[in-house]
Amino acid sequence: MFDQFSMKLSSSGKERKTEVYKNLHIRYKDYKDPWGFNLKSVEKAMDIMLPFYSKYFRVRVFGLENVQDKPYMVVSNHTGQVPIDGMLITMAMAYEFDKPRVLHSMVERFMAGLPFIGDLSAQTGSILGDRENCKWLLNQGESILVFPEGVRGINKSTKNFYQLQKFSSGFYRIALQAQTQILPVSVVGAEEMFPLVFQAAEVGKKLGLPNLPIPLNLFPLPSPIDIYIGKPIDVPVDVSPDATEKEIRPYIYKIENEIKRNIHQGLESRREFFDWLRNPVNKFIKRF
Repeated sequence: MFDQFSMKLSSSGKERKTEVYKNLHIRYKDYKDPWGFNLKSVEKAMDIMLPFYSKYFRVRVFGLENVQDKPYMVVSNHTGQVPIDGMLITMAMAYEFDKPRVLHSMVERFMAGLPFIGDLSAQTGSILGDRENCKWLLNQGESILVFPEGVRGINKSTKNFYQLQKFSSGFYRIALQAQTQILPVSVVGAEEMFPLVFQAAEVGKKLGLPNLPIPLNLFPLPSPIDIYIGKPIDVPVDVSPDATEKEIRPYIYKIENEIKRNIHQGLESRREFFDWLRNPVNKFIKRF
């Protein structure tokens, strides 16, 4: 169980990292964007994240065969109290494929405006998710990562873990405009990083935050993470990006259901992680 606390990469892991960086330099040799993308910053971030990805969270990725070297709107459930899920999905897209790419994550406006963090996220590929920004990236052949649940998805109390929140429709309108396929992704295991969480929503509002989760542990536990990549979903050619919510919602439900299906599948085959303690605690909490 505790093998992950040896954070040193194996010789094969180091070789793979070198190969990935080489291929990223080829792919992004002449790439520039209006927000300050910097491949050196990407590498520094990956240097930090890779031991956590491979050794601490022991990430497994399923459905690699569903991904081609083309732009996608990558759509995932949001999970785990802090946005580690986005970092792990981004690592998977860079580390697990012969032709690695940097995913461009949509970030909330409040995060993009934070000192230092906003600049760093822009340098590593994150963007404020408005239509024009996304259109520019998709036209460049880049892929975008979006969490349509927003902060409602990431900030759940323990009793609501893995309950998918209603998707906003903005991402789908962007995909319609660009006629870009949706790549559904399900992350399982991240909720267990912070197994006991209390949501202090009112305090968060007073501090100017969307929410304020208060977990029992301050550092994420080494819960094993599984990432499921579903088959790409086409967007219709005869639906306008400015269509009504009623017209668009059935297509979004299809994506939600695919992600839910893979979450349920993942939970059934989830690796054990302190189950002897977590299961009785969760049963007790769900009674209230």
